[in-house]
Amino acid sequence: GAAGPGGVRALRPQAPGQAAYRLSPMTAEAPLRPPAARPAVRTRPILELPPDASTASAMVLTFDDGPDPRYTPAILDTLARYGVRAMFFVCGEMATDNRDLLRRMAAEGHLIGNHTWTHPLIPTLSRPALASEIARTSEVVQQAVGEAPQWFRAPYGAWNRAAFEIGAELGMEPLAWTVDTLDWKEPGTTTIVSNVLKGAAPGVIVLNHDAGGDRSQSVQAVSTYLPQLLARGYRMTLPKLPPR
Repeated sequence: GAAGPGGVRALRPQAPGQAAYRLSPMTAEAPLRPPAARPAVRTRPILELPPDASTASAMVLTFDDGPDPRYTPAILDTLARYGVRAMFFVCGEMATDNRDLLRRMAAEGHLIGNHTWTHPLIPTLSRPALASEIARTSEVVQQAVGEAPQWFRAPYGAWNRAAFEIGAELGMEPLAWTVDTLDWKEPGTTTIVSNVLKGAAPGVIVLNHDAGGDRSQSVQAVSTYLPQLLARGYRMTLPKLPPR
């Protein structure tokens, strides 16, 4: 999710019907496989695509906090309509109950990233608690689609050393964003669209949300700004993993 004043947005209210944090251990059909090669431990997240010929007109669309059956399918429909692939940073508490949406994301060529289990403020957690938040989410994704996430994003953009280290141990690169749509504030579809179009530039990573509140404005905004970005000559792409 996005950062608000002081780098932290107000904690999102629990959506109606959203499952509470599960304290019972998951019964995994297969243990989480360790990655073949761990990425280097970074001290800051990746903020944008590296400037080169391949990213000259490229942008990345990302969606946090889902999947939510009320909003994610419509966003996937819009992406499919325009032949665009995006990244979905999922929360384990949402993903575990909506594995069909994870499978659809993977089948349609989107990347699934890890956004922790309950969307906590990472600096307030003990290291074991954070490790559980991240590892359990990777486990759910791997069970659903056969591959664990290779990208991680801290809720609220609140990173710390432990987050970078645990993410790397699980084979993930940290990804932030350069353009915040501010859709989590529900400012109106027009404002969300304007924020994206004003911030559009080669290599930028756009932050949207498909869960964590009423995301009907986000759904409408994507269907409005995406064709305009494409008409301007931008390509929606996915980031490449740095060499390991």
